[in-house]
Amino acid sequence: MKDTMQMKSLTNLYLRKAKLRHANIIIPGSKSESNRLIILSSLIENISLENVSNSDDTNYLLNAINTKSNVIDVGHAGTAMRFLTSYFCLKTEFDIRLIGSDRMHNRPIKILVDSLRQIGASIEYIDKEGYPPLLIRRSKLSRNKLLIDGSKSSQYISSLLLVAPRIPGGLEIELKGRETSMPYIDMTVNLLNKIGVKIISKKNYFKVFELQNINPIKVSIESDWSSASYFYSIVAMAEIGYSLTLSRFNKSSLQGDSNIADIYKVFGVKTIYMEEKIKLEKVKSDIHEFSYDLSSNPDLAQTICVTCLGLGYTCHLTGLHTLKIKETDRLVALRNEISKFDLKVTINEDSISFPAHKDFLKPDVMIETYDDHRMAMSFACLAMKTNLIICNPSVVTKSYTSFWLDLKKIGINFQ
Repeated sequence: MKDTMQMKSLTNLYLRKAKLRHANIIIPGSKSESNRLIILSSLIENISLENVSNSDDTNYLLNAINTKSNVIDVGHAGTAMRFLTSYFCLKTEFDIRLIGSDRMHNRPIKILVDSLRQIGASIEYIDKEGYPPLLIRRSKLSRNKLLIDGSKSSQYISSLLLVAPRIPGGLEIELKGRETSMPYIDMTVNLLNKIGVKIISKKNYFKVFELQNINPIKVSIESDWSSASYFYSIVAMAEIGYSLTLSRFNKSSLQGDSNIADIYKVFGVKTIYMEEKIKLEKVKSDIHEFSYDLSSNPDLAQTICVTCLGLGYTCHLTGLHTLKIKETDRLVALRNEISKFDLKVTINEDSISFPAHKDFLKPDVMIETYDDHRMAMSFACLAMKTNLIICNPSVVTKSYTSFWLDLKKIGINFQ
Protein backbone atom coordinates (compact mmCIF):
# COMPACT_ATOMS: atom_id res chain seq x y z
CA MET A 1 0.00 0.00 0.00
CA LYS A 2 2.86 2.40 0.87
CA ASP A 3 4.51 1.77 -2.52
CA THR A 4 1.20 2.46 -4.27
CA MET A 5 0.80 5.78 -2.44
CA GLN A 6 4.37 6.78 -3.40
CA MET A 7 3.60 6.00 -7.06
CA LYS A 8 0.60 8.33 -6.96
CA SER A 9 2.83 11.24 -5.93
CA LEU A 10 5.19 10.92 -8.91
CA THR A 11 4.95 13.32 -11.85
CA ASN A 12 7.18 11.29 -14.17
CA LEU A 13 8.55 7.76 -14.06
CA TYR A 14 11.94 6.92 -15.57
CA LEU A 15 11.96 3.30 -16.78
CA ARG A 16 15.28 1.56 -17.25
CA LYS A 17 15.80 -1.10 -19.91
CA ALA A 18 14.55 -4.39 -18.52
CA LYS A 19 16.56 -7.31 -17.14
CA LEU A 20 13.76 -9.84 -17.03
CA ARG A 21 13.15 -12.50 -14.44
CA HIS A 22 10.44 -15.13 -14.22
CA ALA A 23 7.46 -14.36 -11.99
CA ASN A 24 3.84 -15.20 -11.30
CA ILE A 25 1.66 -12.09 -11.59
CA ILE A 26 -1.82 -12.01 -10.07
CA ILE A 27 -3.86 -9.76 -12.34
CA PRO A 28 -6.82 -7.95 -10.69
CA GLY A 29 -10.41 -8.92 -11.48
CA SER A 30 -11.82 -7.82 -14.82
CA LYS A 31 -13.00 -4.22 -14.73
CA SER A 32 -15.55 -4.95 -17.46
CA GLU A 33 -17.06 -7.94 -15.68
CA SER A 34 -16.95 -6.18 -12.30
CA ASN A 35 -18.76 -3.08 -13.51
CA ARG A 36 -21.55 -5.09 -15.13
CA LEU A 37 -22.02 -7.35 -12.14
CA ILE A 38 -22.04 -4.45 -9.67
CA ILE A 39 -24.97 -2.92 -11.57
CA LEU A 40 -26.77 -6.26 -11.67
CA SER A 41 -26.16 -7.05 -7.98
CA SER A 42 -27.53 -3.65 -7.02
CA LEU A 43 -30.70 -4.17 -9.06
CA ILE A 44 -31.23 -7.87 -8.29
CA GLU A 45 -31.02 -9.41 -4.82
CA ASN A 46 -29.08 -12.59 -3.96
CA ILE A 47 -26.00 -11.95 -6.14
CA SER A 48 -22.63 -11.97 -4.32
CA LEU A 49 -19.30 -11.23 -6.00
CA GLU A 50 -15.67 -12.21 -5.43
CA ASN A 51 -12.42 -10.94 -7.01
CA VAL A 52 -14.01 -7.57 -7.82
CA SER A 53 -11.71 -5.11 -9.60
CA ASN A 54 -10.05 -2.49 -7.38
CA SER A 55 -9.70 -0.02 -10.27
CA ASP A 56 -10.66 3.64 -10.00
CA ASP A 57 -13.45 3.07 -12.54
CA THR A 58 -15.02 0.34 -10.44
CA ASN A 59 -14.65 2.34 -7.23
CA TYR A 60 -16.41 5.31 -8.86
CA LEU A 61 -19.28 2.99 -9.75
CA LEU A 62 -19.50 1.49 -6.25
CA ASN A 63 -19.38 4.89 -4.57
CA ALA A 64 -22.08 6.26 -6.88
CA ILE A 65 -24.44 3.37 -6.14
CA ASN A 66 -23.88 3.57 -2.38
CA THR A 67 -23.95 7.34 -1.88
CA LYS A 68 -26.98 9.31 -0.68
CA SER A 69 -25.84 12.44 -2.52
CA ASN A 70 -27.81 13.81 -5.46
CA VAL A 71 -24.56 14.88 -7.19
CA ILE A 72 -22.55 11.96 -8.61
CA ASP A 73 -19.04 12.67 -9.93
CA VAL A 74 -17.55 9.84 -12.04
CA GLY A 75 -14.30 11.63 -12.95
CA HIS A 76 -12.78 10.06 -16.09
CA ALA A 77 -14.80 6.83 -15.76
CA GLY A 78 -16.65 6.53 -19.06
CA THR A 79 -18.14 3.13 -18.26
CA ALA A 80 -19.53 4.48 -14.99
CA MET A 81 -21.09 7.46 -16.79
CA ARG A 82 -22.86 5.25 -19.33
CA PHE A 83 -23.95 2.48 -16.98
CA LEU A 84 -25.14 4.90 -14.28
CA THR A 85 -27.18 6.93 -16.76
CA SER A 86 -29.47 3.95 -17.31
CA TYR A 87 -29.23 2.76 -13.71
CA PHE A 88 -30.44 6.03 -12.17
CA CYS A 89 -33.30 6.29 -14.67
CA LEU A 90 -34.60 3.08 -13.11
CA LYS A 91 -33.43 3.36 -9.51
CA THR A 92 -33.35 6.93 -8.24
CA GLU A 93 -35.82 8.28 -5.68
CA PHE A 94 -34.82 11.90 -6.39
CA ASP A 95 -33.24 14.04 -9.12
CA ILE A 96 -29.59 13.14 -9.82
CA ARG A 97 -26.88 15.35 -11.30
CA LEU A 98 -24.38 13.05 -13.06
CA ILE A 99 -21.10 14.87 -13.68
CA GLY A 100 -17.47 14.05 -14.53
CA SER A 101 -14.12 15.47 -15.59
CA ASP A 102 -13.69 18.06 -18.35
CA ARG A 103 -12.84 15.25 -20.78
CA MET A 104 -15.97 13.35 -19.72
CA HIS A 105 -18.07 16.41 -20.53
CA ASN A 106 -16.78 16.15 -24.10
CA ARG A 107 -17.53 12.46 -24.59
CA PRO A 108 -20.86 12.01 -26.41
CA ILE A 109 -23.83 10.33 -24.74
CA LYS A 110 -26.73 11.46 -26.94
CA ILE A 111 -27.40 8.02 -28.45
CA LEU A 112 -27.93 6.51 -24.99
CA VAL A 113 -30.01 9.42 -23.71
CA ASP A 114 -32.25 9.34 -26.79
CA SER A 115 -32.77 5.59 -26.32
CA LEU A 116 -33.72 5.98 -22.66
CA ARG A 117 -36.13 8.76 -23.54
CA GLN A 118 -37.80 6.37 -26.00
CA ILE A 119 -38.83 4.16 -23.08
CA GLY A 120 -39.92 6.94 -20.72
CA ALA A 121 -36.79 8.35 -19.04
CA SER A 122 -36.63 12.02 -18.07
CA ILE A 123 -33.07 13.26 -18.75
CA GLU A 124 -31.85 16.81 -19.37
CA TYR A 125 -28.49 18.14 -20.50
CA ILE A 126 -27.13 20.58 -17.93
CA ASP A 127 -24.68 22.29 -20.27
CA LYS A 128 -24.09 21.14 -23.85
CA GLU A 129 -26.64 19.19 -25.92
CA GLY A 130 -25.58 15.59 -26.37
CA TYR A 131 -22.91 15.55 -23.64
CA PRO A 132 -22.63 15.19 -19.87
CA PRO A 133 -23.26 16.53 -17.29
CA LEU A 134 -26.80 15.18 -17.02
CA LEU A 135 -29.83 15.85 -14.85
CA ILE A 136 -31.73 12.58 -14.38
CA ARG A 137 -35.22 13.00 -12.96
CA ARG A 138 -37.23 10.31 -11.24
CA SER A 139 -39.32 8.65 -13.92
CA LYS A 140 -40.99 5.40 -14.88
CA LEU A 141 -39.56 3.30 -17.69
CA SER A 142 -42.91 2.22 -19.09
CA ARG A 143 -42.26 1.35 -22.73
CA ASN A 144 -40.65 -1.88 -23.86
CA LYS A 145 -39.14 -1.37 -27.30
CA LEU A 146 -36.36 0.86 -28.60
CA LEU A 147 -34.17 1.35 -31.65
CA ILE A 148 -30.53 2.36 -31.12
CA ASP A 149 -27.50 3.07 -33.32
CA GLY A 150 -25.08 0.23 -32.55
CA SER A 151 -22.12 1.66 -34.50
CA LYS A 152 -20.74 4.14 -31.95
CA SER A 153 -20.25 2.40 -28.61
CA SER A 154 -21.09 -1.06 -27.30
CA GLN A 155 -21.41 0.43 -23.81
CA TYR A 156 -24.68 2.12 -24.77
CA ILE A 157 -26.19 -1.27 -25.55
CA SER A 158 -24.70 -2.93 -22.47
CA SER A 159 -26.04 -0.12 -20.29
CA LEU A 160 -29.57 -0.78 -21.55
CA LEU A 161 -29.26 -4.56 -21.31
CA LEU A 162 -28.17 -4.37 -17.66
CA VAL A 163 -31.30 -2.52 -16.52
CA ALA A 164 -33.69 -4.38 -18.83
CA PRO A 165 -34.52 -7.25 -16.40
CA ARG A 166 -35.93 -4.70 -13.94
CA ILE A 167 -38.12 -2.85 -16.45
CA PRO A 168 -41.77 -3.96 -16.08
CA GLY A 169 -42.44 -6.21 -19.04
CA GLY A 170 -38.75 -6.39 -20.00
CA LEU A 171 -37.17 -4.71 -23.03
CA GLU A 172 -36.66 -5.31 -26.75
CA ILE A 173 -33.63 -3.64 -28.33
CA GLU A 174 -33.09 -3.38 -32.07
CA LEU A 175 -29.72 -2.17 -33.37
CA LYS A 176 -29.25 -0.16 -36.52
CA GLY A 177 -25.94 0.47 -38.25
CA ARG A 178 -22.81 -1.65 -38.03
CA GLU A 179 -22.45 -2.91 -34.47
CA THR A 180 -19.06 -2.30 -32.81
CA SER A 181 -17.08 -4.09 -30.09
CA MET A 182 -19.55 -6.99 -30.14
CA PRO A 183 -17.51 -9.12 -27.67
CA TYR A 184 -18.39 -6.61 -24.94
CA ILE A 185 -22.10 -6.94 -25.73
CA ASP A 186 -21.69 -10.72 -25.77
CA MET A 187 -20.09 -10.49 -22.31
CA THR A 188 -23.12 -8.60 -21.01
CA VAL A 189 -25.52 -11.14 -22.51
CA ASN A 190 -23.51 -14.05 -21.05
CA LEU A 191 -23.49 -12.49 -17.57
CA LEU A 192 -27.25 -11.97 -17.74
CA ASN A 193 -27.66 -15.63 -18.67
CA LYS A 194 -25.31 -16.66 -15.87
CA ILE A 195 -27.45 -15.08 -13.16
CA GLY A 196 -30.68 -16.48 -14.57
CA VAL A 197 -32.07 -13.74 -16.83
CA LYS A 198 -33.98 -15.04 -19.84
CA ILE A 199 -32.77 -13.30 -22.98
CA ILE A 200 -33.22 -13.85 -26.71
CA SER A 201 -30.14 -12.69 -28.60
CA LYS A 202 -29.98 -12.52 -32.38
CA LYS A 203 -28.00 -10.41 -34.82
CA ASN A 204 -29.02 -6.78 -34.21
CA TYR A 205 -31.82 -7.79 -31.83
CA PHE A 206 -32.19 -8.53 -28.11
CA LYS A 207 -35.25 -9.35 -26.03
CA VAL A 208 -34.70 -9.32 -22.26
CA PHE A 209 -37.48 -10.68 -20.07
CA GLU A 210 -38.41 -9.12 -16.76
CA LEU A 211 -36.84 -10.90 -13.77
CA GLN A 212 -38.58 -10.92 -10.39
CA ASN A 213 -36.08 -12.81 -8.25
CA ILE A 214 -33.31 -15.41 -8.39
CA ASN A 215 -31.83 -18.06 -6.13
CA PRO A 216 -28.64 -16.99 -4.29
CA ILE A 217 -25.61 -17.09 -6.59
CA LYS A 218 -21.91 -16.31 -6.05
CA VAL A 219 -20.01 -15.08 -9.12
CA SER A 220 -16.22 -15.29 -9.19
CA ILE A 221 -14.85 -12.63 -11.52
CA GLU A 222 -12.05 -13.68 -13.85
CA SER A 223 -8.88 -11.59 -14.00
CA ASP A 224 -8.68 -8.86 -16.61
CA TRP A 225 -7.49 -9.91 -20.08
CA SER A 226 -6.92 -6.34 -21.26
CA SER A 227 -4.52 -5.91 -18.30
CA ALA A 228 -2.85 -9.18 -19.30
CA SER A 229 -2.22 -7.72 -22.76
CA TYR A 230 0.73 -5.66 -21.49
CA PHE A 231 2.51 -8.84 -20.42
CA TYR A 232 1.85 -10.34 -23.84
CA SER A 233 3.62 -7.29 -25.28
CA ILE A 234 6.55 -7.73 -22.89
CA VAL A 235 6.95 -11.43 -23.71
CA ALA A 236 6.72 -10.66 -27.44
CA MET A 237 9.78 -8.40 -27.07
CA ALA A 238 11.69 -10.85 -24.84
CA GLU A 239 14.38 -13.38 -25.77
CA ILE A 240 13.25 -16.81 -26.98
CA GLY A 241 12.63 -19.08 -24.00
CA TYR A 242 11.54 -16.39 -21.55
CA SER A 243 8.27 -17.12 -19.73
CA LEU A 244 6.00 -15.80 -16.98
CA THR A 245 2.66 -16.83 -15.51
CA LEU A 246 -0.52 -14.81 -14.99
CA SER A 247 -3.13 -15.93 -12.48
CA ARG A 248 -6.93 -16.34 -12.45
CA PHE A 249 -7.59 -16.83 -16.14
CA ASN A 250 -9.81 -19.32 -17.93
CA LYS A 251 -9.61 -20.70 -21.45
CA SER A 252 -13.40 -20.32 -21.74
CA SER A 253 -13.54 -16.59 -21.02
CA LEU A 254 -16.45 -14.17 -21.28
CA GLN A 255 -14.04 -11.34 -22.09
CA GLY A 256 -13.56 -10.38 -25.72
CA ASP A 257 -9.99 -9.28 -25.09
CA SER A 258 -9.06 -12.90 -24.35
CA ASN A 259 -8.54 -12.86 -28.12
CA ILE A 260 -5.11 -11.43 -27.28
CA ALA A 261 -3.90 -15.04 -26.92
CA ASP A 262 -4.63 -15.75 -30.58
CA ILE A 263 -3.45 -12.36 -31.84
CA TYR A 264 -0.04 -12.64 -30.17
CA LYS A 265 0.75 -16.06 -31.63
CA VAL A 266 2.16 -14.25 -34.67
CA PHE A 267 4.45 -12.25 -32.36
CA GLY A 268 5.87 -15.50 -30.98
CA VAL A 269 3.93 -15.64 -27.71
CA LYS A 270 2.68 -19.11 -26.80
CA THR A 271 -0.18 -19.31 -24.29
CA ILE A 272 -0.27 -22.44 -22.12
CA TYR A 273 -3.51 -22.85 -20.16
CA MET A 274 -3.26 -24.30 -16.66
CA GLU A 275 -5.70 -24.42 -13.75
CA GLU A 276 -6.85 -20.81 -13.25
CA LYS A 277 -3.62 -19.44 -14.74
CA ILE A 278 -1.79 -19.06 -18.02
CA LYS A 279 1.88 -19.35 -18.89
CA LEU A 280 3.24 -17.04 -21.58
CA GLU A 281 6.36 -18.29 -23.36
CA LYS A 282 8.42 -16.59 -26.05
CA VAL A 283 8.95 -18.76 -29.13
CA LYS A 284 10.33 -18.06 -32.59
CA SER A 285 8.42 -15.75 -34.92
CA ASP A 286 9.28 -14.91 -38.52
CA ILE A 287 6.90 -12.02 -39.29
CA HIS A 288 8.09 -8.46 -39.90
CA GLU A 289 4.77 -6.73 -40.49
CA PHE A 290 1.37 -6.88 -38.83
CA SER A 291 -2.07 -5.97 -40.17
CA TYR A 292 -5.34 -6.54 -38.28
CA ASP A 293 -8.96 -5.40 -38.00
CA LEU A 294 -9.52 -4.53 -34.32
CA SER A 295 -13.18 -3.55 -34.57
CA SER A 296 -13.99 -6.28 -32.02
CA ASN A 297 -11.07 -5.43 -29.70
CA PRO A 298 -10.25 -1.71 -30.06
CA ASP A 299 -8.82 -1.46 -26.52
CA LEU A 300 -5.88 -3.60 -27.66
CA ALA A 301 -4.77 -1.05 -30.27
CA GLN A 302 -2.24 0.81 -28.13
CA THR A 303 -0.64 -2.39 -26.85
CA ILE A 304 -0.27 -3.82 -30.35
CA CYS A 305 1.11 -0.57 -31.77
CA VAL A 306 3.80 -0.45 -29.09
CA THR A 307 4.65 -4.13 -29.64
CA CYS A 308 5.18 -3.46 -33.35
CA LEU A 309 7.24 -0.37 -32.51
CA GLY A 310 9.43 -2.30 -30.11
CA LEU A 311 9.98 -5.17 -32.56
CA GLY A 312 10.56 -2.85 -35.51
CA TYR A 313 7.59 -4.20 -37.49
CA THR A 314 5.40 -2.46 -40.04
CA CYS A 315 1.99 -1.92 -38.44
CA HIS A 316 -1.45 -1.34 -39.94
CA LEU A 317 -4.53 -1.51 -37.70
CA THR A 318 -8.12 -0.83 -38.75
CA GLY A 319 -11.55 -0.85 -37.07
CA LEU A 320 -10.54 1.89 -34.63
CA HIS A 321 -13.36 4.42 -35.07
CA THR A 322 -14.29 4.27 -31.36
CA LEU A 323 -10.82 5.41 -30.22
CA LYS A 324 -11.69 9.06 -30.78
CA ILE A 325 -14.22 9.04 -27.92
CA LYS A 326 -12.11 7.28 -25.30
CA GLU A 327 -10.22 8.91 -22.41
CA THR A 328 -8.43 10.87 -25.12
CA ASP A 329 -8.43 10.72 -28.92
CA ARG A 330 -6.24 7.64 -28.88
CA LEU A 331 -5.39 7.74 -32.58
CA VAL A 332 -3.97 11.26 -32.26
CA ALA A 333 -2.20 10.33 -29.03
CA LEU A 334 -0.58 7.27 -30.64
CA ARG A 335 0.54 9.29 -33.65
CA ASN A 336 2.06 11.96 -31.41
CA GLU A 337 4.02 9.56 -29.22
CA ILE A 338 5.18 7.04 -31.84
CA SER A 339 6.37 9.96 -33.98
CA LYS A 340 8.84 10.83 -31.22
CA PHE A 341 10.80 7.75 -32.31
CA ASP A 342 11.33 9.33 -35.75
CA LEU A 343 8.68 7.31 -37.56
CA LYS A 344 6.01 8.69 -39.88
CA VAL A 345 2.62 7.69 -38.49
CA THR A 346 -0.55 7.92 -40.60
CA ILE A 347 -4.02 7.99 -39.08
CA ASN A 348 -7.53 8.47 -40.41
CA GLU A 349 -11.00 8.02 -38.95
CA ASP A 350 -10.55 4.35 -38.12
CA SER A 351 -6.96 3.25 -38.75
CA ILE A 352 -3.30 3.77 -37.91
CA SER A 353 -0.18 2.80 -39.89
CA PHE A 354 3.56 3.19 -39.51
CA PRO A 355 6.58 1.60 -41.23
CA ALA A 356 9.18 -0.84 -39.98
CA HIS A 357 12.49 0.37 -38.60
CA LYS A 358 15.87 -1.33 -38.21
CA ASP A 359 17.58 1.11 -35.88
CA PHE A 360 17.70 0.91 -32.12
CA LEU A 361 14.94 2.93 -30.48
CA LYS A 362 16.37 6.16 -29.18
CA PRO A 363 16.50 6.38 -25.38
CA ASP A 364 14.97 8.77 -22.86
CA VAL A 365 11.91 9.72 -24.91
CA MET A 366 9.23 11.37 -22.76
CA ILE A 367 5.82 9.76 -23.30
CA GLU A 368 2.75 11.89 -22.61
CA THR A 369 -0.19 9.84 -21.34
CA TYR A 370 -3.14 12.23 -21.90
CA ASP A 371 -4.92 11.12 -18.71
CA ASP A 372 -5.26 7.72 -20.42
CA HIS A 373 -4.31 4.59 -18.47
CA ARG A 374 -3.73 2.53 -21.61
CA MET A 375 -1.23 5.03 -23.04
CA ALA A 376 0.87 4.72 -19.86
CA MET A 377 0.76 0.93 -19.63
CA SER A 378 1.23 0.13 -23.31
CA PHE A 379 4.26 2.42 -23.72
CA ALA A 380 5.79 1.16 -20.46
CA CYS A 381 6.39 -2.12 -22.28
CA LEU A 382 9.00 -0.35 -24.44
CA ALA A 383 11.33 -0.64 -21.45
CA MET A 384 12.06 -4.03 -23.00
CA LYS A 385 14.03 -2.18 -25.68
CA THR A 386 15.11 1.20 -24.31
CA ASN A 387 15.03 3.63 -21.40
CA LEU A 388 12.06 5.99 -21.45
CA ILE A 389 10.03 8.40 -19.33
CA ILE A 390 6.29 7.97 -18.62
CA CYS A 391 4.45 11.16 -17.65
CA ASN A 392 1.69 11.05 -15.01
CA PRO A 393 2.23 7.35 -14.17
CA SER A 394 -0.54 7.31 -11.55
CA VAL A 395 -3.14 7.33 -14.35
CA VAL A 396 -2.85 3.51 -14.43
CA THR A 397 -5.05 3.29 -11.31
CA LYS A 398 -8.04 3.82 -13.59
CA SER A 399 -7.89 0.10 -14.40
CA TYR A 400 -4.80 -1.57 -12.82
CA THR A 401 -3.65 -0.13 -9.50
CA SER A 402 -0.68 -2.51 -8.99
CA PHE A 403 0.69 -2.23 -12.55
CA TRP A 404 4.01 -0.58 -11.73
CA LEU A 405 4.69 -2.91 -8.82
CA ASP A 406 3.97 -5.91 -11.04
CA LEU A 407 6.41 -4.61 -13.67
CA LYS A 408 9.04 -4.40 -10.96
CA LYS A 409 8.44 -8.07 -10.08
CA ILE A 410 9.47 -9.16 -13.58
CA GLY A 411 12.56 -6.93 -13.72
CA ILE A 412 11.46 -3.60 -15.19
CA ASN A 413 12.92 -1.04 -12.82
CA PHE A 414 12.15 2.63 -12.48
CA GLN A 415 12.92 5.75 -10.53
